[in-house]
Amino acid sequence: MDFTITSEVVDKVAKLKLTGELDSLSARVFQKEIEKVALESPTELVLDLENLSFMSSAGLRVLIFSKQKMGVGLTIYIVKPQEIIVDTLEKTGLQHSVNIVDQYPV
Repeated sequence: MDFTITSEVVDKVAKLKLTGELDSLSARVFQKEIEKVALESPTELVLDLENLSFMSSAGLRVLIFSKQKMGVGLTIYIVKPQEIIVDTLEKTGLQHSVNIVDQYPV
């Protein structure tokens, strides 16, 4: 499945919608999009993962990079992730660094 990403930043909230599979190749696209929205200094990063079916370790690295790039004041929301994504976040301990929610705003 192809990977697509759309983004917008409104009132310091960066919203990204990821669709498909986030593997080592698509992680580069994800990182470039993170770098682009980081220029607007958002305080919240909202990742809609409802249609993301897979996340590799490269995708996890971009999540960590997001926090580092945008600073400790950044709050990350993972919206409607598939169970396999939640499982990956839990196995790596990253669920403690993000807010997993069913909808945004919470």
